[in-house]
Amino acid sequence: MMRFRASSLHEIMGDPKTGDGLSAAAKTFLNMMAKEYVYGFTEIITSKYMDKGTQCEAAAIDLYNTVFFTDYVKNSVRKNNDWITGECDILVPGKKVIDIKNAWSLPTFPATTDEVKAIAKKSGYDWQGRAYMMLDDVDLFEIAYCIVTTPEELIRYEQPEYHFVDHIDPTLRVTNAFFERDKQLEEKIKHKVALAREYLKNYAAQISLDHKHDQLLKEAA
Repeated sequence: MMRFRASSLHEIMGDPKTGDGLSAAAKTFLNMMAKEYVYGFTEIITSKYMDKGTQCEAAAIDLYNTVFFTDYVKNSVRKNNDWITGECDILVPGKKVIDIKNAWSLPTFPATTDEVKAIAKKSGYDWQGRAYMMLDDVDLFEIAYCIVTTPEELIRYEQPEYHFVDHIDPTLRVTNAFFERDKQLEEKIKHKVALAREYLKNYAAQISLDHKHDQLLKEAA
């Protein structure tokens, strides 16, 4: 049974202009998923922003712990249910899940809670958090944006002062926002996943049908 990853769930959650089906953007995303399945490839997207997130994940968690006097460690347990799969950054059992985001530079670092919420809505991180709450059965999702020093090999031509931040008060280098669990939105997740599965099945079948060349030649004759 195909489950949607928490990190990509937002791709199918948008609403169409009419009805309660899949949006055009969701169908475009699902078309690529179907092609990956049929042709046996995986599209890998990389960027300097993602590289920093990976390389500096531990430093960001350390920064969070310093600011909030916690001793959280990176979660390594992936959870699944009938619809989704996901591995949150930090799990506080029975209380909350935390997603740690690494800002690329000082100009891109969200300095207020409202900025964090706006980024979360625009990027779909709110749906990612709702997936984690659903999987880990907790009522609170915290997204924490951190700014730590960027590895020099990633900076290249940008101004160094945008990236070397260790001299700044740690409390100014973590901005967080919270989202509460909503069972109605979890029902929407289940509904959208069901629609997406059906769409994927039909689209993959259409790819197969459109490549039965012998049959197509007979029909055209």
